[in-house]
Amino acid sequence: MDPYKYRPSSAYDSPYWTTNSGAPVWNNNSSLTVGLRGPILLEDYHLVEKLANFDRERIPERVVHARGASAKGFFETTHDISKLTCADFLRGPGVQTPIIARFSTVIHERGSPETLRDPRGFAVKFYTREGNFDLVGNNFPVFFIRDGMKFPDMVHALKPNPKSHIQENWRVLDFFSHHPESLHMFTFLFDDIGIPQDYRHMDGSGVNTYTLINKVGKAHYVKFHWRPTCGVKSLLEDEAIKVGGSNHSHATQDLYDSIVAGNYPEWKLFIQIIDPDHEDKYEFDPLDVTKTWPEDIVPLQPVGRMVLNKNIDNFFAENEQLAFCPGIVVPGVYYSDDKLLQTRIFSYSDTQRHRLGPNYLQLPVNAPKCAHHNNHHEGFMNIMHRDEEVNYFPSRYDHIGHAERYPTPAAIYTGKRERCIIQKENNFKQPGERYRSFTPDRKERFITRWIDALSDPRVTHEIRSIWISYWSQADKSLGQKLASRLNVRPSL
Repeated sequence: MDPYKYRPSSAYDSPYWTTNSGAPVWNNNSSLTVGLRGPILLEDYHLVEKLANFDRERIPERVVHARGASAKGFFETTHDISKLTCADFLRGPGVQTPIIARFSTVIHERGSPETLRDPRGFAVKFYTREGNFDLVGNNFPVFFIRDGMKFPDMVHALKPNPKSHIQENWRVLDFFSHHPESLHMFTFLFDDIGIPQDYRHMDGSGVNTYTLINKVGKAHYVKFHWRPTCGVKSLLEDEAIKVGGSNHSHATQDLYDSIVAGNYPEWKLFIQIIDPDHEDKYEFDPLDVTKTWPEDIVPLQPVGRMVLNKNIDNFFAENEQLAFCPGIVVPGVYYSDDKLLQTRIFSYSDTQRHRLGPNYLQLPVNAPKCAHHNNHHEGFMNIMHRDEEVNYFPSRYDHIGHAERYPTPAAIYTGKRERCIIQKENNFKQPGERYRSFTPDRKERFITRWIDALSDPRVTHEIRSIWISYWSQADKSLGQKLASRLNVRPSL
């Protein structure tokens, strides 16, 4: 074996302590000093390196999804959908693909309790033979806003007050009072499922509309849905207080302990399909992330199953450094013109380059497991060993060429440049339908949560009136009940 050939090494390969450069450390307990008492010498390289590494142990936490837990496993295709996509990992029943999944709260900080009312992130990285596919979503099938232009404002409103660092209802209600499309998301967030029991007992959704393309180039809009085999379970307020008071990492521990015990979490993957040629026949815009595709109109189709059967080896390496981006797709899966998805394609990879560096996709947890080649050279934290002399393309000395062409959507676009909202807003129909589907006691809890939020003393009469107006348009009886209990007249 060539002793100078690069090979990845474990921190435990050496039988003794060393510096980062491999030099032996004969005393890892005492600083180098002048005499017994000091002062300490700056030339103590090991001490300086040890302290400098410790000082830099914390990378910037995620702006959203900071609090999360990960696990590894596999995805197995159980149904043939080759007529819809040429994706290799979906090529037929029995095909297994290694995956890693990360679950998270969205708004709260890295050390926050996992029992707070908040959406939950649900992200899966498929290590396919054609590169990675990141299916990034939440536990709810819809979102607060439909245009990524509003994403920074939305997060600022949901985050703590920059003056007091306290999350406050008046800020949330003020911002979303300008965005009635958020009502559908609030029927999920303020519902009983707003606090999942743990990560194993919650749905997952890709949220955004993607496109599947088959081998002859036919495209279909697609939405992805995960359903847990153990069912959906949630915590009501008193239960959340009890659980969170005893263990602020209860969901992380539940995920870890379940896998240790061999009780492997499992989800079924389903898709919904809409032919873009027929999208105008629906009363909603299929690319609007504030809408669901009603299952009685667009039925769920089974695709496969995900099983998490291995805990991560290191929390920092495989959770904190684990990075997702909706822009990472494989042949057979593509984007749509969903305005939120289009902005996420940029913002997710951009934030990872900020947090982890421009070469974050070289980190083992993010790197593809298939062969890969490009000329993205150098930069911070580049760990790729390269000894080739040609780092440009094309070249007569390097015969690596283009991959075989694969189908992508071939839509033709015409139109003027403009900033506008979609035509089919229809902000109130689906929220009203969802509210009316609740049982009476579930409706009452939903109303109580809204009474509590709107009773914030800093919520103005104007904002209360707007929200009662919105909910009245979704469901007249709901608006009347809110108005009566808040002693506010709805303004329609």
